[in-house]
Amino acid sequence: MSTAENLKAEGGPGGRPEGIAKGRFATLLRLLARRLGARPADDEARLRASSSELDRWTDRVLNAPTLEAVFAEG
Repeated sequence: MSTAENLKAEGGPGGRPEGIAKGRFATLLRLLARRLGARPADDEARLRASSSELDRWTDRVLNAPTLEAVFAEG
């Protein structure tokens, strides 16, 4: 399989929606761990949310002082 085919299968540009969501989920977990030292095992079900929620939480990781602030409503 070529690199382009592999990226599409894993959710890269033009990839399947479930692959894209999986990539967003993995990115959010990685950022939470690096930025806040958190691995929210209890919240992993919540992290499997809509892409707009994943985007919002990923943006919040940049400035949130705590894990709770990342997931705060609003």
